[in-house]
Amino acid sequence: MPVGLTGETPVLREAAMIDLTFLFDAVGQAIPLKIMQLEFMQRAFVAVLLLAPMCAAMGVQVVNFRMSFFSEAVSHSAFAGVAIGLLAALDVRLSMVGLAMAIGLLITAVGKRSSLSLDTIIGVFFAAVVAFGLAVTRHYRHVIRDTQMFLYGNILTVGPEEILWEALLLIVLMGFQFIGYNRLLYVGFNPVLATAHRVRTRAYQYIYAALLAMVVMFSVWTVGVFLVTAMLVVPAASARNLARSAGSMFWWAIVVSVTSSVAGLLISAQPWADTAAGPTIILCACLWFAGSAVVARLRKA
Repeated sequence: MPVGLTGETPVLREAAMIDLTFLFDAVGQAIPLKIMQLEFMQRAFVAVLLLAPMCAAMGVQVVNFRMSFFSEAVSHSAFAGVAIGLLAALDVRLSMVGLAMAIGLLITAVGKRSSLSLDTIIGVFFAAVVAFGLAVTRHYRHVIRDTQMFLYGNILTVGPEEILWEALLLIVLMGFQFIGYNRLLYVGFNPVLATAHRVRTRAYQYIYAALLAMVVMFSVWTVGVFLVTAMLVVPAASARNLARSAGSMFWWAIVVSVTSSVAGLLISAQPWADTAAGPTIILCACLWFAGSAVVARLRKA
């Protein structure tokens, strides 16, 4: 039987067997709002708490190394990933992440071997994945309906299996950041000098590209293709305005990302707002950025 958009692979079915009811109940008790007594809101809350630190941590390097276009190219591979998954009878969540990682690693590999600028190489891959996704959805009309949900994202549809994958990714990513944060800064500012000081430059670049691709795909499910780069860039940019060191920028980015995500989710669920969660999260992050810009300006005065 084909595995489509809502189908589950054996791995996802096994993950879904883990009961997270106690965690969702704890969220409902901790936040005494009527809307937070609904299980889908409790799942969404846990999901953004897991995703926000990952976006913040990876966003620091995205801002410092000017890789926002890289995240755009990876995020737009979502269309092609969904199309491949539906046509090949695969779980689209796996096909999206798999293709995103492949694109991220290919961009990194080609960038090391080509005389072209990295922006040019990313632009070629960006064009290729978007063109492929559009060509497939044009030829196979039934795919269009299933790909449209990834344009805007919907954190309210997240399930226990996605939460478990996010938790696993968060552990791996934070472990990588703990070990390699300073080395990544070194590689980003001067890869030649980093290599001369025995930093495994290539390994760090490939691992970072793969992890960033996975974070981008989870962000696509949350805020959609159009806003995924903002999920990475805006908290990190705010942190850069507020921080006085590279280390404090990391922690400021997490504070901005987590508070924006929680506030955006809760505001979007209020009857007086009734907005989509993803855009509201980004708007809250933009308010943080506006405030941080004022702080940065006052420091220079």
